[in-house]
Amino acid sequence: MKQAFHTVRISTHGPGLYEFTEDVAKFAAAEKIGDGLLTCFVRHTSASLLIQENADPDVQKDLQDFFAQLARKGMDFRHTAEGPDDMPSHIRSALTATSVAIPVRHGKPMLGTWQGLYLFEHRDAPHSREVVLHYIGS
Repeated sequence: MKQAFHTVRISTHGPGLYEFTEDVAKFAAAEKIGDGLLTCFVRHTSASLLIQENADPDVQKDLQDFFAQLARKGMDFRHTAEGPDDMPSHIRSALTATSVAIPVRHGKPMLGTWQGLYLFEHRDAPHSREVVLHYIGS
């Protein structure tokens, strides 16, 4: 059994979905582990991870609009330490995922034809986000 770690840094410029599928594919291919499982974990409480369609950008826009309506700014939240987008961002993150696991076969992530890996930024301001990759297999 072998394992490898890598950190992907993603610069964001506000709310939206930021694809990092290519970074994951390059990492998996370079490690030469072969068959296994690759876990992606975001190290933040106001951003999340999604496996989502990467063919039609309207899917990403609709997701962003939906979550903006679901957890709106301006509600009477107690937690506002980092501004009016702080608590809505935590809610959006809680409703999505902080980690995803992808099977890997022959060094290639087994994503579907239209699937991509995305960091879902929930904050208004630009951020530098870290996604830790852990690949284990033989």
